[in-house]
Parts: sequence; C-alpha cells; structure tokens
Amino acid sequence: MLRYCVAFGLTLLSIGGNLLAQDSVNFPHIGEVLRFDDQMDNIIPANSPIEVLSSGYQWTEGPVWIPGKPGYLLISDIPRNSVYRWDEGIGASLFLKPSGFSGPGSYGGEPGSNGLILSPDGHLVSCEHGDRRISILTKEGGKRTLVDNYQGKRLNSPNDLIFHSNGDLLFTDPIYGLPNRWEDSRRELDFCGVYRLKPNGKLTLLTDELTRPNGIAFSPDEKTLYVAQSDPEAAIWKAYPVKTDGSLGKGRVIHDATASVGKLPGLPDGMAIAQDGTIFATGPGGVYIFSPKGKLLGRISTGEKTANCTFGGPDGTTLYMAADTYICRIQTKLIGLSHKK
Repeated sequence: MLRYCVAFGLTLLSIGGNLLAQDSVNFPHIGEVLRFDDQMDNIIPANSPIEVLSSGYQWTEGPVWIPGKPGYLLISDIPRNSVYRWDEGIGASLFLKPSGFSGPGSYGGEPGSNGLILSPDGHLVSCEHGDRRISILTKEGGKRTLVDNYQGKRLNSPNDLIFHSNGDLLFTDPIYGLPNRWEDSRRELDFCGVYRLKPNGKLTLLTDELTRPNGIAFSPDEKTLYVAQSDPEAAIWKAYPVKTDGSLGKGRVIHDATASVGKLPGLPDGMAIAQDGTIFATGPGGVYIFSPKGKLLGRISTGEKTANCTFGGPDGTTLYMAADTYICRIQTKLIGLSHKK
C-alpha cells in the first residue's frame, strides 16, 4: 500500500518512460530511519525524511554525483540500457543510451550499465553488463574500453567499481548481467572475481573467494577494502586489509545479513563511505549504517530493494539512493568521502 500511495503522487516519469519536467519540490516520503545506537544522532538528523525525487524506472543502480554549480546526479536504469540525469528543480532526463549493451537485438533482462564513477580526471567510467566491459566516456564523446577480459577470457558482467588515489581501479565481476546468469553458455570464467586494473592496463585478480561479489569501497585511509556479497545463502560484507603492493590480506566478515534475506527486500549491494569512515551499505531492508569498526548503528529503511547509494549535493552531505523504481535521498550530518571542495 505504501508503494501505491507514493507512486500515485509522482509525475516525473510517464508510464511509457518519457520523462516529464519536475514541477514541485514537495517530494513524497517513504520509509523510516531505524536507530540502533545513540551514534545515529550524529549521523542522520532527527526526523530527516527519505525523499523520493523521481520514479518510474525499472531497476535503478550506480548513482554518482557530478560536482559543479550546482551539480547533478547520474543513475543507471539497467533493464532500460540507459543512464538518466537528475537536476534539482528540473527533474530527470535521458543522459545516455545505450549505456551497457551496444549490439544488435536484445541481451537479457539487465543489459545496461551498473556501477558508475568519475575517473580522477573527471570522466564517467561505467560497468557495462551487456558489453561485459568497463568503459570510459571520453571528452570527445565516444567510449573507450578500459578492460573486457582476464587472461583472454571475457569478463562476466562488471558490477561496481572504486578508484584508489594512485589511479588503480578496483571492480567486482559477478554474473548478474549474463542473460542466464551462472548457467549462461557465454560465460567464460569459472569464478566471480574482484580485480585491480592499473593505469598501465595491467589486470590482477585480487580474490575469487566470493561467490557473488558486488559493492566495493575503500576506507578513508585506503588500508581496508570493503566488498559486499549478494549471495542469498551468504549475504555478507567483508573487510580486507590492503597490503602495500595493492594485494589483499585475509578478509573478515563485518556483518552477516543472511537471516534477513527473504524477510526484508534486497541483498548486500553498493556502498558509500563518509569522510569519518562511517559505512553506508545497501542490503536487506535498505541502507545499513556501520561504524568504521563494523558496528551496526542503524538502517535507512526504504521499504524497497535498495541497490546502491552515493554522497552528493553542494556540500557532500546528501545521501542519494537507488531504490528499485525510485531515486531517493536523505540528509545526513556527514560528508561523503568522494566530496571535493
């Protein structure tokens, strides 16, 4: 009933997917913030609402804030093979299509781009499901492939990614973009990996121990790599120490949400990190909030399958969320790690 009431009040997207202008700043609200620890009062203001900014998508993913005056949000709609742009006071518009599959015909139910990020020099980098690659959108407007294979075998379907300050690009490669997932005859790798791509093009497999690696993020000091696993039988987040050579040490589980799978919507997925190290991690029931040491402090309960989140806004304190068919946001008291003044 909640979903029906919210959707009824939104007019940002027509049923056919044609985008309409945003004519109101009185955004509908969904869900609630669950506070499990007093530290939450220093993270999200009391009574801070979860605002629905835009709706009518098929499955939103990979939000990234593009800084500027005032800046804007990009977000993937994977089934539509599109990236949309959302501007405050204007609304949503089509930014890029195709976003992840450029071939003829169709390619399963999730052909488009997934995770999005800005390169150190400000270009859009995309995890592409259908073309099974990571691409960069050049200044001239065309795309260039950064990586599409490991030891000559095509990647499964790159999912999420993060840059290290030295220019290394780390990414996850599960099978969600393959039309028949693990059973797809086009699959060439016998594992789902976490990789590191050097600026010189050298690709290294960091770990293949995770059955379904998904969201990925660094701690502020880059000494810890967080990876989400979206396996319903082991719905966990792991923290790996990062060695001086960029390889990973033995990982530890910081939280196990397996017991909530099926009871709450969603699985461990994308993440965003605040400058103080607080972890915002999408999972069953919304966005989990962990202390830098991994203590569960609270949850932004959207009531939807929430795939990913990112910090943005002029001061970097707004958390934007991809929640199923919605783009949402909530105001926080923290500044995102990716925010640059």
